[in-house]
Amino acid sequence: MTFPAPLSRRIFTAAVLCSAAFAAGAQDKYPSKPITVVVPQAAGGANDAIARVVAQKLSEQLGQSVIVDNRPGAGGTLATGATARARNDGYTLLLTADSAHVIGPALYKNPGFDPVKDFAPVAPVATAGYVLVAHPSFPANTVAEMVALAKASPGKYSIASAGNGTLNHLIGEMLQKAAGIQLQHIPYKGSAAAATDVVGGQVPLSVQSLPSAIAFIKAGKLKVLGVVNEKRVAALPDAPTIGETIKGFGQAPWYALFAPAGTPAPIVAQLQAEVARALEHKDVVDKLATVGCEPFKGTAAQLAALVQSDLPKWSRVVKDTGATVD
Repeated sequence: MTFPAPLSRRIFTAAVLCSAAFAAGAQDKYPSKPITVVVPQAAGGANDAIARVVAQKLSEQLGQSVIVDNRPGAGGTLATGATARARNDGYTLLLTADSAHVIGPALYKNPGFDPVKDFAPVAPVATAGYVLVAHPSFPANTVAEMVALAKASPGKYSIASAGNGTLNHLIGEMLQKAAGIQLQHIPYKGSAAAATDVVGGQVPLSVQSLPSAIAFIKAGKLKVLGVVNEKRVAALPDAPTIGETIKGFGQAPWYALFAPAGTPAPIVAQLQAEVARALEHKDVVDKLATVGCEPFKGTAAQLAALVQSDLPKWSRVVKDTGATVD
């Protein structure tokens, strides 16, 4: 038999328990501080543009700052590896492109991360239009004319990319193989730098994301030879796809949100729901469209399946094209 504690002690104990419960509830509420979204590419590219549009809307929805942290280098593998090792508490996320997440591991012997084991898929976010662009003075105006020029003078013409191992580098390699031509690859530190030098006439050609190139295209400072995507893009409805000239050529680059492996399932589920909610907003859709991108809606499970299917596909592409990061 036990005796009841004195009233004052019972009141004190109840107060302590209530305070503890309140503190635990406050601690469990997510997010309770700013969230960092790591972008493993430089500012000015498709990944950066998409991240900033989505981060702004997530910040509004969650009531917390969502900070975009650009960390370019090594085709995105350095930042991806660092994010994999970050605390899995939901406050460090990765918004990345297929180039860094599923292509990088095929290009680098030691990318510094496992795209399946080291990450919890959150949600697909967007797809982007990609284009083969040229300086206005370049003598070809179509893909067919460019191929004819390149075949007549192998290695004479150069093509700029955002850097070794980036998506536009690999697409350029795929284009050369599919067309049977040889171009000189000039890697830059980011898409913006590559586009700027094509505009300046230092390099005649580049594969660019529409977020990087659309302003230059509209200003007449770059001309579009062909669209990389499998279908024509809404932002440039009159521009033909490369596949209309080179049968079977076409890619659909994607961008998605990931968290470090071990991030609590309720947080992942909350983030997935918030991304889905953000992509329903007209202002988000419109902002993405202005830079040649479209929402890519899906679940964490669908994103996981996409990663699993793309890994062997891109491994074959890397092997077939002979692309390297050297």
